[in-house]
Amino acid sequence: MRRLLPHPLLSLSLALLWLLLVNEFSAGALVLGALLGWLIPFATSRFWPERIRIRHTGVLLRFLGVFFIDIVRGSFLVAWLILKGPKRLRPAFVEVPLALKTDLAIGLLANTISLTPGTVSANLSADKRTLIVHTLDTGDAAALVAEIKQRYETPLKQVFEEENA
Repeated sequence: MRRLLPHPLLSLSLALLWLLLVNEFSAGALVLGALLGWLIPFATSRFWPERIRIRHTGVLLRFLGVFFIDIVRGSFLVAWLILKGPKRLRPAFVEVPLALKTDLAIGLLANTISLTPGTVSANLSADKRTLIVHTLDTGDAAALVAEIKQRYETPLKQVFEEENA
């Protein structure tokens, strides 16, 4: 079964995403979504370096909720910072030490940071132990690092790396 459907969760997600993109729920759209949901993971399965295993679904759902709230909050914050004027901004590069080990978790953390308005992942060290993050307005770099680790890194570690969290 694993050979025919290598990533079932991804297949389901792609099929649902297709239905959202076409904004239509018909037999044709459903069949095409299911076909794309099967074909894309099947065709790319040999490029996946590791098997994805979600260990704590509840933690993942809470993480997604926090992420969504942070996107909305960050959008308003960036708009406010722009309205205040660029002279009041305090941009900075901040080093975030990583406790994550897997490429998947590190990649998700970097993308989460980049998708949150006001921050962007700028560089990952060669040893994958430090992520450089650029922030639009930084008052306290240590507080930002602690927030990233608490709100994003810890849940990702629990979901993708820890057996018993």
